[in-house]
Amino acid sequence: MPPTSTIAPDAALRRARAAVGACFFFNAVLYADLIPRLPEIKAELGLSNSALGTALAAQPLGALLAGLAVAPVIRRLGSARVASTGLAVLAAAIWAAASAPHWGVLAGALLVAGAVDASVDVAMNAQGLRVQRRYGRSILNAFHGLWSVGSVAGGLLGAAAAGLGIPLSLHLGVVALVFGTTALLGTRFLLPGPDEDDRPDIPADETTRAIVPPTRAVVVTGMALLGVLAACGAFVEDAGSSWSALYLRDELDAGPATAGLAFVALSLAMTVGRFTGDRAVDRFGQRRVVRIGGLLAAAGLGAALALPSVPLTLVGFALAGLGVATLIPAVYHAADELPGLRPGVGLAVVNLLLRLGFLVVPPLIGVLADATSLRLALVTVVVAGLVAAVVGRVLPRTVAHG
Repeated sequence: MPPTSTIAPDAALRRARAAVGACFFFNAVLYADLIPRLPEIKAELGLSNSALGTALAAQPLGALLAGLAVAPVIRRLGSARVASTGLAVLAAAIWAAASAPHWGVLAGALLVAGAVDASVDVAMNAQGLRVQRRYGRSILNAFHGLWSVGSVAGGLLGAAAAGLGIPLSLHLGVVALVFGTTALLGTRFLLPGPDEDDRPDIPADETTRAIVPPTRAVVVTGMALLGVLAACGAFVEDAGSSWSALYLRDELDAGPATAGLAFVALSLAMTVGRFTGDRAVDRFGQRRVVRIGGLLAAAGLGAALALPSVPLTLVGFALAGLGVATLIPAVYHAADELPGLRPGVGLAVVNLLLRLGFLVVPPLIGVLADATSLRLALVTVVVAGLVAAVVGRVLPRTVAHG
């Protein structure tokens, strides 16, 4: 059983943990607030479906353009400043998108939002891993759980504002002001100083006990395998968000309300898995939890596809969400501590690969569904779970201690 820290965190470290959790929550709330109001933006600007889709594509494009530039920025400014300032800029960009007078401003605002969101994502994970190392036990999964809660909260807030007829610009302006200002004020509670201060040393050779720098081939292979794991997570999450409702309606003749429950089941199970995942990681080890989770996701969806029914499908998507709950946090953790990389580079590369996965997976499943059926196309998600169970061997067994 992996050891856990017995040292109680001091008040400053507890404040840092709370501040990092707030960053994850705010990051999810901001964009989720905009999603329920996209139909109004489309109507007010007189956009076609393709025009709106092209504007929305600017966000992942911005994230990809930010790419590896995130790492040197974080090394220069520190993850605390990038996370808090980035959240304020993200809030302003979302407000600009909601207030856009025409397509060009909308697309430009979403491009900026995507680039800043990628930077914030890397920075807040870097902060979360610093706090985790000082705690000496796993806490990163709970941060990602707060992101899931923020996503739901933002969606509900946006839907309520739309239902009450609150003007777009006013709604997102208040959201930007409240959350952006709070993020800036929270900077002083985050861990200051260079992020490398909390990074573990390169592993020593077991015979000589000397520090052994990894070869370039080892580093590249390690990043490639972590990229595969990230893609596995993208497959499972996208199956719930993009295809679960369509599968239930078209393949199982479920009603509109029932069709939406698969995504809810996956999201709720993933949130529960992230809030309970830290304890599981501390008890059984990070590697074992991810590998068993991959098998759980594969078994759940595999059974649902083999024996198609609405109840079993809902259970299958719930098991898939629970199974991959700790996968992406584990990949971030492993990438940040991969020897041979400068601080922030591993996180930036994984973030880039993860976003590429979310960009490629939906059309890939769509093409396969058109060529065969959606039921057969979703077998790729079962394969992703099995791959995660195999490739998960590259993950460290335990969290790093400070």
